[in-house]
Amino acid sequence: MKIISMIPARYSASRFPGKLMQNLAGKSVILRTYEATVATELFDEVYVVTDSDIIFDEIVSNGGKAIMSKKNHESGSDRIAEAVADLDVDIVVNVQGDEPFTERESLAKVLNAFKEDHDKTIDLASLMVEITDWEEISDPNTVKVIVDQNNFALYFSRSPIPFPRDKNAGARYFKHKGIYAFRKQALLDFYHLPMQFIEATEKIECIRYLEYGKRIKMVETNVQGVEIDTPEDLERAIKLWK
Repeated sequence: MKIISMIPARYSASRFPGKLMQNLAGKSVILRTYEATVATELFDEVYVVTDSDIIFDEIVSNGGKAIMSKKNHESGSDRIAEAVADLDVDIVVNVQGDEPFTERESLAKVLNAFKEDHDKTIDLASLMVEITDWEEISDPNTVKVIVDQNNFALYFSRSPIPFPRDKNAGARYFKHKGIYAFRKQALLDFYHLPMQFIEATEKIECIRYLEYGKRIKMVETNVQGVEIDTPEDLERAIKLWK
């Protein structure tokens, strides 16, 4: 089974433009993420996929592998799908470019989901981490996920799900971590399927898979990490790195 990692990297992020080129302890955020992904030693190849000459040059000039994507894309999945269309690969892992603390344990858990899926019932797999702080649970920047008894995703939302109508019901809340592993065909299908109403409303790309009947296996991890979405996140990451 050939497994590669693709790191989609846009320069113009809406909330924090140029965040991937910000300095994180002497190296850019995107280079830190690339190096962390390579260091897991889980992949046959690791690429950064970008529409930015600046990011492309940053990776290549530091000995890494990068691919220029040809078009503007709605999502990271679309960007990766374009890049892998002609590659001979079985599983494609999307690591977000703003995840410099990417580590082996969580990625290995995601890949194991496919290794144990002998009947090929999984189209893609992703990570979730339990959250208990109500401020984070209710934060619309935190995407939550609910799952069935076999840990297949039922729904993703920026709202608290499930809603705690009975405060004593003992609900557990899980944050979706933006690492995906796809069967190549599921990724190519995504590329050709138009965005539907719910995805457009929530602005969460993995909802498109659910709307078209794909099955997403969620794997629980205890590793929080730091996703760099804001300047404050970058400050936290710098402190954590030190």
